[in-house]
Amino acid sequence: MSSRVLVVDDSAFMRKMLKDILVGTGCDVVAEAADGAEAVSKYRELRPDLVTLDMIMPVKGGLEALTEIRELDPDAHVIVISAVEQRQPLMEALKHGAADYIVKPFERDRVEEAVRRVLGQ
Repeated sequence: MSSRVLVVDDSAFMRKMLKDILVGTGCDVVAEAADGAEAVSKYRELRPDLVTLDMIMPVKGGLEALTEIRELDPDAHVIVISAVEQRQPLMEALKHGAADYIVKPFERDRVEEAVRRVLGQ
């Protein structure tokens, strides 16, 4: 059975890039969200196996969304994604329970490796 993934990024282009990579690894992208509030709502509704979560987004940022998702489900698997100049939010995300982080611009291999590691594949 393929892993169910929620892709969260305020950029439609980034969501498409991630979705293409994830589908290529055999994952089923069950939903996308463009901000942290939508991410929490979709997580509550769908309970996916994995969330890829952008850190800098409108409405509700990634760190706040991560915290809320982990409150809903302490075992949630979340990979945070952020630009290289935003190291501090990435470190904070790891402290708040993110399973891994990916730095933009990312390589396909790095995303695939993180997904396999976090999902134990």
